[in-house]
Amino acid sequence: MNAQRAQEISDSPNMITVAYKGQPIYIEHVDQSNGVATIHPIDNPENKQSVSLDELMEQ
Repeated sequence: MNAQRAQEISDSPNMITVAYKGQPIYIEHVDQSNGVATIHPIDNPENKQSVSLDELMEQ
């Protein structure tokens, strides 16, 4: 996923389905300069992690 689209999804008031390794996730923050995003599984907001934007897929 490109950084601009990830930021659009993060800023959107609507729920847009995104997956990381097949698991639905929520994008908390996008670091466009480093190409990473802080995410968490939709069903586990405590499990935050930083991942490469290349690993995120819009569903």
